[in-house]
Amino acid sequence: MKHLEFVDTLVIGSGPGGYVAALRSSQLGMKIAIVERQQIGGVCTHTGCIPSKALIAEAERFNMRRQWGPVNGENAYEEAQVFKQAVVNKQSGGVQFLLKTAGVNVLEGEASLIDAHTARVYHADHGEQQISFKHLILAVGSRPIEIPSLPFGGRILSSTEALSLPHIPESLVVVGGGYIGVELGQMFARFGAQVTILEGGEQVLPGFEGELAAPVIRQLKQDGITMITGAKVTGAEQHTNSIDLHYIHQHEQCVVRAEYALVTVGRKPNTDGALGLEHIGLTSTPQGLIEIDAQCRTSIPHIYAIGDIVQGPALAHKASYEARIAAEAIAGEPSVIDYKAIPLVVFSHPEITSVGLSETACKQKSIPVVVGKSVFSINGRALALKETEGFVKIVAHAVSGLVLGAQIVGAEASTLISELSLAIEMGATVEDLAMTIHPHPTLGEIIIEAAEQACRKMEKNQV
Repeated sequence: MKHLEFVDTLVIGSGPGGYVAALRSSQLGMKIAIVERQQIGGVCTHTGCIPSKALIAEAERFNMRRQWGPVNGENAYEEAQVFKQAVVNKQSGGVQFLLKTAGVNVLEGEASLIDAHTARVYHADHGEQQISFKHLILAVGSRPIEIPSLPFGGRILSSTEALSLPHIPESLVVVGGGYIGVELGQMFARFGAQVTILEGGEQVLPGFEGELAAPVIRQLKQDGITMITGAKVTGAEQHTNSIDLHYIHQHEQCVVRAEYALVTVGRKPNTDGALGLEHIGLTSTPQGLIEIDAQCRTSIPHIYAIGDIVQGPALAHKASYEARIAAEAIAGEPSVIDYKAIPLVVFSHPEITSVGLSETACKQKSIPVVVGKSVFSINGRALALKETEGFVKIVAHAVSGLVLGAQIVGAEASTLISELSLAIEMGATVEDLAMTIHPHPTLGEIIIEAAEQACRKMEKNQV
């Protein structure tokens, strides 16, 4: 076994948590190595965020072209797959370039921990090598959850296989109506597939307030998607060219046939298997999560964990944020995590975003609030874009006016939410937002109008 030299920090995983941790550590003067068992950039770059958003964008462009006349959906989808792969390759290449220029030693292979300061890296072509480290950052990510009644294989797909289907299926059943199921289901529907979503809860997009999900649900119906809520899938039968999914709905046994079934019921942390946490005495919760402190430090002081393997939503931007905290903590800086302004995004049409506290959460905490709300339908830019569905909602403290949370559904919501995330982070008030000059005509003016409404409500309460 080849033994490599000692490094200050070893990072396992090269996704948006791992590569950011490696880059920040290098900037802070540390000697860094990073291990990746599959492809640089991780799931996000190759089978998650980047390819899915590329296909979603292509589906939206195809849908716009279709409004002007007949177009070939199959050809458009094939072109979209080529475009998607080009985007993935460029993104992955960019990450590799950043790591190389930062002097990070990139090791290809499966990492397993021998002890608390040593790891073995195995690669089928290069054999085994051993590396010693002073600090370790675990950024191993997650994988799609496989449910016993629908094991992956054949015509039962995870999001990974769905993103690389060579053709548009005539029909698709999506099991799970969360954000992944909605995003991919709508994407396939816009390319021409007949899509059915089976959701076990009372509402598609569970976890979002009903008024926020409502515009998206309306659009899903307009896109021809059938949504069945309160559905419990019990099994499946695969055939040569189709699959039958059995489910219980309103106490009745039902079945739906499709060309493929896509299972999107969540993700599972990659803390099991060959990683070898048991060799160093690092335990995880029954859900596979590793407990950390405010600096991402585990119960073993020199070992840190970030991203999908720790508590909180499995979001790429959360992982990148934690990566910087962990790297700076190792360098002795006083950085600590603060999750009050982590935006959630659904890349549906229209988009949904949420950050901070919702009105419902504030009521549950007995926090007095005012709510400012403004709709897209009266905004000049939205009218010009023919994107008039949606609204901006700002939740502020009723006395101080501090912005506590915000929700947006509508065009470019994923971009607009950044301003409101900053407002929460810096302790801005709704008056600060209302007095900020926004260019005209832009969608950002909807934020001004929502903030002004909240200000008027505060003034009324003080009279």
